[in-house]
Amino acid sequence: MLEALRMFYAPWICWISPFIGSILSLFIGGEEDVKLKGTIASIFTGVSWIMALLMLPDIFKPRLRDIWVGWITLPYGEPVKAGVLLDPLSIILANIVSFISLLVLIYSIKYMEGEYGQARYWCLMSLFVGGMLLLVLADNFILFFIGWKIVGFCSYALIGHYYRDEKKYWIGGPPPHPFEKPSTCGLKALIVTTFGDVAMLAGILIIYLYAGTFNFQTLFSTTNIWMAKMAANPGIITLTTILLLGGPIAKSAQFPLHVWLPEAMAGPAPVSALIHAATMVKAGVYIVARLFPIFFNGYWVNGFSEAFNFFPIIAVLGALTAFITATDAMVSLELKKILAYSTMSQIGYMMLALGAAGMSINATITGYVGGLYHLLSHALFKAALFLCAGLVIHVTGSIYIHEKGLSRKYLPMTWIFMWFSALSLAGVPPFSGFWSKDEILTACINAGQYGLFLAALLTAGITCFYSIRMMGYIFYSRSGEVEEVHGEPKLMWIPFGILSSLTLILGLMGYWLEGVLHDIFNEYFTNVLRIPLTALAHTSTSLTQLIVPSSSIIMLLISGVPAYTFYISHKADSWKIVNANTTLRVLHKILWNRWYIDKFYRMTFVRGLHLSRPIVQRYVEDSIDFSLNIGVPKLFAAMYNGLRRIQTGVASINILYILIFLTSMVIVILAVI
Repeated sequence: MLEALRMFYAPWICWISPFIGSILSLFIGGEEDVKLKGTIASIFTGVSWIMALLMLPDIFKPRLRDIWVGWITLPYGEPVKAGVLLDPLSIILANIVSFISLLVLIYSIKYMEGEYGQARYWCLMSLFVGGMLLLVLADNFILFFIGWKIVGFCSYALIGHYYRDEKKYWIGGPPPHPFEKPSTCGLKALIVTTFGDVAMLAGILIIYLYAGTFNFQTLFSTTNIWMAKMAANPGIITLTTILLLGGPIAKSAQFPLHVWLPEAMAGPAPVSALIHAATMVKAGVYIVARLFPIFFNGYWVNGFSEAFNFFPIIAVLGALTAFITATDAMVSLELKKILAYSTMSQIGYMMLALGAAGMSINATITGYVGGLYHLLSHALFKAALFLCAGLVIHVTGSIYIHEKGLSRKYLPMTWIFMWFSALSLAGVPPFSGFWSKDEILTACINAGQYGLFLAALLTAGITCFYSIRMMGYIFYSRSGEVEEVHGEPKLMWIPFGILSSLTLILGLMGYWLEGVLHDIFNEYFTNVLRIPLTALAHTSTSLTQLIVPSSSIIMLLISGVPAYTFYISHKADSWKIVNANTTLRVLHKILWNRWYIDKFYRMTFVRGLHLSRPIVQRYVEDSIDFSLNIGVPKLFAAMYNGLRRIQTGVASINILYILIFLTSMVIVILAVI
């Protein structure tokens, strides 16, 4: 019975359970009954985690299982089946999503006390988890896209949770800088991500027209057939690649569709943790990893040159995003926005790793494992950081790091666990972030992409700088300590304590875990996907193994020492240095304005649409309005008046009209025949 549960029913229960919890939490308990609703949502998410754990042994004997039931018959191509695909990728992601989501929901029980919209919050949070598990476990594009859109809808609603737009929930600033309202932030996320979703859907439909299937495994096994048809029309594979990547680029907030994520911080802290660590932004990384074998097979095995474009596009955009958003975090004063910029940067690392993995056969396993290893590591330390940030903001009542001045004697658990997570984010050994980042750097060297290696290495230094800066402002500020604190509720610090501790535990096991993941995916690619062994050469030389950690540690020292001097020991004042140098002032202004990318979009699309409104109204809307609301009624009135004039009321004349009409119809019919 247990074996049957593990083999066949566990994956279905895993993604269905949160949907049940979502419905029950909506209708059971009163509007303000946070504990009951939170307990219900947590229990059903806990069931998902147990089911994911039952699937975990399968990754140590890699295989691919597609468990499906009949669903929709289409006029073209094979029937669409509702199924779950079990392989190391989906099982690992299901465990990450369910475990971290469970801890976030438990944390929320205390965090959301006294907040309005309890039923809506818990319903959407459970639905969020269910949608993410559905897209991770789906065996075809249709089921995947349903989960994808559920995640997008829930993120929009949860980012705008404080839709009443009370001033205390505004983000941005500090004055005189502008603020953003939660409802506007949610709408921004919806519009930007939907743009990417539409592009991805177009790519999916193009693939279906050539392949006749939405199933991931069938697409992989028949790559030589359907991709050959696409290759016969030059440019189609490249176009499809760009469209497909539109979805993950937008969902994972990668350049140039990254502008929505900083404003996503308008939602409650647990929502931010869920979006950044377990759901939403990880969905983009997942689908890139899911599509990776298809395009790898297309180029390296079947020789379709355009299939190669998938890899440099995602690698370059990932590296660019990692650098740009890391520099944004260097100057930001909003605690959750610093973490948001950090998320975009770290997701960029993951995309870079997956791209480098396909750019050379020497980096395939290193890059693929590096991307997934960093996804796991980032999920732990970023969820912990957001939960810590929620408690810090709750205690101080401020969203800005320069207004904290907390003392570690009042919040000892928050202080130590936040340092654990910050050091892991910075890539400091022995924390897990050190191992996963070094794996990505190694993949860049193995792929011969030295420019990407230098960009990633520089970004690692910037990451260390802003991590120490953030901690310095919060706990070592000289502006005065916050004396009155509300304590550290166990229901809040235990979840982020578990996550932070795991970053250290996995870090201490880092070398071993890295080897295990290499063995798992080497076995999966060669013996399950049947990609020839010659295509998976691994050439991490002893020189590479020496250069990468050495370079990483040197960069940590180069960036960490000045950060410590500025923000921990206060032996130097960073503001005085910046204000004394014109170049640094200009650079600070550019970074503060987020490289003016967001302002460019606002000027072009938002303000541009506003400016075009009078023209559209005058020449388009008014014309349509006149035609439909004035022209059509006048036309019918004229027809009525015309008919009324020829209507005499004399029977003989009416019969004459009928005869004329019938004669005309006979003539027309005879002419046609």
